[in-house]
Amino acid sequence: MARFVANIPKVVVALLLVAAIVNLLIGVFLRYVMIEVTDWLDMDPIRFTWVEEVGEMMLAWLTLIGAAIGVRERNHFTLHVLTHNWSRKAQATVERIHHVLIAGVGAIAAWYGVKLCLLNRTLVTPGLEINLAVLYASVVVGGVLLVIYAISMIVSPPPIDLDAVH
Repeated sequence: MARFVANIPKVVVALLLVAAIVNLLIGVFLRYVMIEVTDWLDMDPIRFTWVEEVGEMMLAWLTLIGAAIGVRERNHFTLHVLTHNWSRKAQATVERIHHVLIAGVGAIAAWYGVKLCLLNRTLVTPGLEINLAVLYASVVVGGVLLVIYAISMIVSPPPIDLDAVH
């Protein structure tokens, strides 16, 4: 069950990625094919401003959840300028401090995301009239995931591979 719950963010990111690609393809089709067709048939054009709104929302959610996953899987770029010559204990200490800072940034992001959700809960997007709190909730979810994943890296960090090139 724990593995299932741990994989939910990855599944969400995968679904968002597929949905974003489909959304982009729909936008291209409507812009470059259907405009010509409706002009040729002398019909009213098909409105497709919603494509941008949907894409923006998906990109926000994809980015913030993906950033948290990157922290957990140690996929973000790191540059070891000084620490590669330090002892394993010193490297582990720096790594823990690093994740404390990440958790702090995640907490700040989540805190301000909640404030943004509350501030914008009465506003909607112009095309689809989606509540803007949905967009800003991505900051809350991404921030909370950053905190959870950073704390998990502090409590039980993976072993430091001195031979790995970062």
